[in-house]
Amino acid sequence: MPQSLSRIILHIVFSTKNREPFLHDEIGKRMHAYLATVCRDCDAEAYRVGGIADHVHIACKLPRTITVSKLLETTKKESSKWIKKQGDGYKDFYWQGGYGAFSVSPSHLDPLIAYVENQVEHHREETFQDEFRRLLKKYGIDYDERYVWD
Repeated sequence: MPQSLSRIILHIVFSTKNREPFLHDEIGKRMHAYLATVCRDCDAEAYRVGGIADHVHIACKLPRTITVSKLLETTKKESSKWIKKQGDGYKDFYWQGGYGAFSVSPSHLDPLIAYVENQVEHHREETFQDEFRRLLKKYGIDYDERYVWD
């Protein structure tokens, strides 16, 4: 086959370091837009970016020209640099060291987009830690609780 073709949809989740609530109100919306821009700059179409004050969710297409780890490295690095330029209140901003990246069937893209859009409502009932544990279980990922949080 002379062409390389793919469609890999990712649900990416990561938090601020120690789940500090930096991403509240307007700065959170601006961060979500910036994360979508960084994804697009990496040729990773961002279907939706959302979250609450202490974490983000990204629904995107992984391009065939970049690895998941490189996409996350670039996204976290560039967005961290951006927010630190938004004022002195963000000089101590950091993302957590790790992330969750889960593959999603194209037939589940619309429910994923709805899930990302509904984060504020969703987190009235569930903490980030409980949500992340649930996602790890849903996707069959074994983990050691000692190494999940930072």
